Amino acid sequence: MSVTAYFVAFLLLTVALLVSAVVTGMRAARRAHLSIVVSAVVAMGLTIYFAERVGETLDVGAAGWVTPVHLWIAKITTVAYLLPIASGVRALRGVGHRAAHRKLAFFVLGLTALTAVTGVAMVWLSEPGV
Repeated sequence: MSVTAYFVAFLLLTVALLVSAVVTGMRAARRAHLSIVVSAVVAMGLTIYFAERVGETLDVGAAGWVTPVHLWIAKITTVAYLLPIASGVRALRGVGHRAAHRKLAFFVLGLTALTAVTGVAMVWLSEPGV
């Protein structure tokens, strides 16, 4: 399989796992939710790895301002994933509120969607080969 195929496969897997995390979280299926969240984080890490490999085959500078904006949002989003992880651990221990965890999780999912949109725009506007 090509690097691009691995990237697309892990991106789709990550999206499916994030949707599953939302469903299990909303249903308060904690055991399944925790397993799915861990799997989603691993899949996202692999997606990022293969995205960087795809980026090495493109002239992402040709995408202009989109590239630094995407990279900035992607870095913020990656760090922001610590918010629902921390709030989820607190909620499990009974010291946090599930409502706060839910809000933080949806906030980070929104950032993730924005990262995906800017990433697609960056690839679309890039030129082949460096």
